[in-house]
Amino acid sequence: MPDLTIAVEKVEVVPFAASPTLAFKLRVTNENPSEVIHTVVLRSQIQIEVTRRRYTPHEQERLRDLFGEPERWGQTLKKLLWTNTSTVAPQFTGATTVDLPVPCTFDFSVATTKYFDGLTDGDIPIFLVFSGTVFYADPDGGLRVAPISWDKETKFRMPLAIWKDMMDRYYPNSAWLCLRRDVFEQLQEYKIRQGIPTWEQALEKLLAQAQETIAS
Repeated sequence: MPDLTIAVEKVEVVPFAASPTLAFKLRVTNENPSEVIHTVVLRSQIQIEVTRRRYTPHEQERLRDLFGEPERWGQTLKKLLWTNTSTVAPQFTGATTVDLPVPCTFDFSVATTKYFDGLTDGDIPIFLVFSGTVFYADPDGGLRVAPISWDKETKFRMPLAIWKDMMDRYYPNSAWLCLRRDVFEQLQEYKIRQGIPTWEQALEKLLAQAQETIAS
């Protein structure tokens, strides 16, 4: 029966996807190099091991919305679930390389987006847990099916610059903010009533008014 080892070789930005997407380049190796693997249906849960890196004071300030005051980080810092995703590896013997697509979002209501955006430099410690199914040939040439063991996992340190470069490509000089419908309608009514042409100018005016109130 196949015994697979899975490791991340690198990660790249998918340049022309419908939405921001990273491709994790997985090296899949079978312990028996002569065994014919027909197909691997591979599923992966990807987590961020937030406790496995250091944070500058500036990053701690930017991440307060996510983890609270730095004095409490001993209790609040826990693994973040990034996503669940899957891929299929075609027939191979010995080893092969396959792309694991990871769709990303720039929605700041999502914890992982807040986390990535709150960092300024360095690497992101990633933990991948695998499951799935292997279709392989037995010694007589017949087709066999076996599950991927739940202990298959790997770690990888993803450069933060990869994520930032991806978002700069897909959303140059932009950010997404998801609002409740009633809040959006109030903002829209304010924008129309004030005769403000753009959403940015409406928010800038509201922020300026708030700063004047605080200052007074």
